[in-house]
Amino acid sequence: MLLRTRIALAALLAVALVGPARAADQATGLKMGTPDIKSAGALAFGPEGILFIGDSLGAAVFAIDTEDRTPSPTGPFKVQGIDEKIAALLGTEPKQILINDLAVNPASGKAYLSVARGRGPDAAGVVVRVDREGKVSEQPLKDIKFAKATLPNAPSPDKKDRRGQPLRQDSITCLAYVAGKVFIAGLSNEEFASTLRAIPFPFSEVNKGTSIEIYHGAHGRFETQAPVRTFTPFDINGEQHLLASYTCTPLVKLPVAQLKPGEKVKGTTVAELGNGNIPLDMIAYQKDGKDYLLMANPRHGVLKVSTENIDKIEGITKPIKGTAGLTFERLTHLKGVQHLDRLGKEQALLLVKADNGLSLESIALP
Repeated sequence: MLLRTRIALAALLAVALVGPARAADQATGLKMGTPDIKSAGALAFGPEGILFIGDSLGAAVFAIDTEDRTPSPTGPFKVQGIDEKIAALLGTEPKQILINDLAVNPASGKAYLSVARGRGPDAAGVVVRVDREGKVSEQPLKDIKFAKATLPNAPSPDKKDRRGQPLRQDSITCLAYVAGKVFIAGLSNEEFASTLRAIPFPFSEVNKGTSIEIYHGAHGRFETQAPVRTFTPFDINGEQHLLASYTCTPLVKLPVAQLKPGEKVKGTTVAELGNGNIPLDMIAYQKDGKDYLLMANPRHGVLKVSTENIDKIEGITKPIKGTAGLTFERLTHLKGVQHLDRLGKEQALLLVKADNGLSLESIALP
C-alpha cells in the first residue's frame, strides 16, 4: 500500500511539474512542430479548441491546438465581404481564393474557414478565423502543437474518375468528432470505394475503414463508389448513428456500432431529397421538442428535414422519381448558402453568397 501511495504521489508531482498545458498535450498526443499540410478542406472541432483539418491532397487528417478557448461576447454574428477581408489578409484578390468549409469553435464561438489560396492543384491550404466584430486572422500552421493521421488506402494521386477528375480530392469529404473518435468520410482505393473511418483520438494506428453501400432511389441502383458528401451524428433511440447525404440527394442512416474496420455495411436510405443536387453541409438540432436536420444545397437551397419516425421508416429500395421518405420543407428565404454550422444551442452560422460577395451571418435555428 505504501509503495502504491508513493507511486501515486510521484505521478501527481510529475503532472504538477510539467503543468496542466503539458499534461493536456500528452493526453491529446500533440507535439510542437510544423505540419506538412498540402490542402485545407473539411473542418471539425474536438474538445478544448482542437481543430481537425482534412488534407485531401495529402490524404491525412491533422489535429491542431488553436489555443482559442476564451468565449466570445454573445450577440448576432454578421460579417459582410468576408471574401474581400480574407483576400486582403492573404495579399491576393477574392477571385483567387476558394472557401472550402466552415466550422465554429464551440470553446470560443469564433468561425474558422478553410481556404485555398490560388486555383488549381497547387493552391496553398490556409485556415483563417473570424470573430463577431469582423476581425480576420490567419490560424498559424507553423511551430504549433499538432498531430497527424495518414490514411493508408487513399486513391493514388494520378487516379481519375470517369469525368477526368482526380479521385484523391475526395479522399476526405467530411469530418466529425464524436465521443473520443474522429469520423472521416471519403473515398479509398478499395473495391467498395465509399468509406467511413472512425479513428480514436489521440491518433494511433489508422485503419482502412468501413466500406459503405447504399441504395440510391433517384439513380435506381445500389452504389459503392460515390462518397458521402456530408454527415452529422444523430442519436436514434439511444443508439449513435451517422446521417449521411450523397450527391443527388439520398439521405442514409448508418449505425456507428457497425462501422468496424474491414467490414462492408449497407446503409438505410431514409429520404430522397431531389435529383441534380449536391449536399454541402448538414447539422442536427432540436426545436420545440422535435428533431430536425438543416442542410445546405446549391440547387434546392436550404432544407429543413423532419426526423420524425426515422426509427420506424422503411428504407427506400426501389427507383424514385422526385422525393420520398422523410418530410422536409425548403426555406426559400435563405438564399446562396454555401456552408453552415451550429453556433451555440439556438443559432446557426451561414456562409452566404450574394451579388456583392460572401458574408457570414447568424440565424435562429428555424
